[in-house]
Amino acid sequence: MANVTTEETNGKEKMNFLEEIINEAVARGESRVQTRFPPEPNGYLHIGHAKSICLNFGLAQKYGGKCNLRFDDTNPVKEDVEYVDSIKEDIQWLGFRWAGEYYASDYFDQLYLWAEELIKKGKAYVDDQTQEEIRAGRGTVTVPGTESPWRNRSAEENLDLFRRMKAGEFADGEKVLRAKIDMAHPNMLFRDPIMYRIIHSEHHRTGDKWCIYPMYDYAHGQSDSIEKITHSICTLEFDVHRPLYDWFIEQLGIYPSHQYEFARLNLTYTMMSKRKLLKLVQDKIVMGWDDPRMPTICALRRKGYTPASVRAFAERVGVAKRDNVIDLGLLEFCAREDLNKVAERRMAVLNPLKVVVTNYEEGKTEEFECINNPENPDAGTRKVPFSKVLYIDRDDFMENPPKKYYRLSPGTEVRLRYSYLIKCEEVVKDAEGNITELRCTYDPQSGNGSSSDGRRVKGVIHWVSAQHAVEAEIRLFDTLFTKEDPNDVEEGQTYLDNLNPASMVKTTGYLEPSLKEAKAGDKFQFERVGYFCVDTDSTPEHPVFNRTVTLKDSWAKMNK
Repeated sequence: MANVTTEETNGKEKMNFLEEIINEAVARGESRVQTRFPPEPNGYLHIGHAKSICLNFGLAQKYGGKCNLRFDDTNPVKEDVEYVDSIKEDIQWLGFRWAGEYYASDYFDQLYLWAEELIKKGKAYVDDQTQEEIRAGRGTVTVPGTESPWRNRSAEENLDLFRRMKAGEFADGEKVLRAKIDMAHPNMLFRDPIMYRIIHSEHHRTGDKWCIYPMYDYAHGQSDSIEKITHSICTLEFDVHRPLYDWFIEQLGIYPSHQYEFARLNLTYTMMSKRKLLKLVQDKIVMGWDDPRMPTICALRRKGYTPASVRAFAERVGVAKRDNVIDLGLLEFCAREDLNKVAERRMAVLNPLKVVVTNYEEGKTEEFECINNPENPDAGTRKVPFSKVLYIDRDDFMENPPKKYYRLSPGTEVRLRYSYLIKCEEVVKDAEGNITELRCTYDPQSGNGSSSDGRRVKGVIHWVSAQHAVEAEIRLFDTLFTKEDPNDVEEGQTYLDNLNPASMVKTTGYLEPSLKEAKAGDKFQFERVGYFCVDTDSTPEHPVFNRTVTLKDSWAKMNK
């Protein structure tokens, strides 16, 4: 995977720092590349995870290596098969296939034996302190920690207690196993970190076999070592964890996997905290984890994003060593760029204004051939019906237009896309003065793209036949939060105070009849309107379309 600034520099591709590290290793004869993507199955993956997926799988592909999928299932209280299945679906949707599917729970027996080995070496001990006592005893950055009263138990006593912990003799929180390192170490994580805690809860894979579970800092490096991972790629907050990762491997004398850190993805107007996203779901602020306003991969899929657009976004964001915030507009730009190539065009009117073509024969219907996608000649054409009564978009008419207004107005002509020229002859209003109908005439000789006397008009607008139109629910999505940083709040407020009340607006649209056959997940460009996708709520009796992105692209203009 290349950096956001993937360019040719003196004839050479500019590489990110991980590619430079791998290339240097290859030059030394260390050509094997083995990565892994290690999610915890306690929630749904979001766009930040998508970046990590693309990075880990992308590096393996580029260097002829392999990437494993390993579930970090060390906390049975929060984990579920539902999340395992969703994670696998998301990775496959993005276009990647893992070399091996593993679970941290696959290694519980080996991790336990290694813990006993550290106890025998005097490198681990059982502590009877409570979580609060342990936390208080760690000290601060400037104050050394305090040793546990049970720190100097004999190896024999610790081994006996640890085996009894495994046997289920003690209650949750009654004892923990800690590594014995240095309570005055400047890296707080080295102050006798917890390796195992007691959790009497059924595991989604191992059932009730275990009641002690390893902590992340203990399980992760050893799992990497077992799989002989060469490049264990984590986000930047794990930078301080790397020395501890190395310490466990060194103490056990096992395969020396190595950890590398890159900047996590931060996106404007987007919440990435899994805990806070969970609250949105639990409080029914959103429709679920796949609500198109959410940053989850399943939500992007439901909204109409393509796998290629998400991969392109990850490519453009690149791999950095310093945290930064990416403009949401870049993600939308990537969606437009791909959808422009793959989405078939259709006509849809979301804010309808009735047009009666007065000189068109009553009861007559004809069809015009329309191009499905000008970017893809192989997409072919379709037939769109035309009749006496049409709908146009209300924004395409102005009773008192300014200069250089090229859409419809009294006494002016426009071309109806793919069909005739029409001229507005009369504006019909209700008692309150609201425009309810336009009466227009058409040029019968203008249906082939020209006109009877060769005149040309600049305005071209979309339309649908009222008689044939498919009525559909249209969901117009905006950002879920009103601030670029959802956590930017005043005193006494929470991120929930920044929720956007207009993040989803439902309206009724009228669509050309070919869209009646569209199925969930099908993607289209509604001409002159935006890109839309059939929602999973859609039924033949009640079609539902989600707006993926608008046609307007402010990001591209700002970044020319």
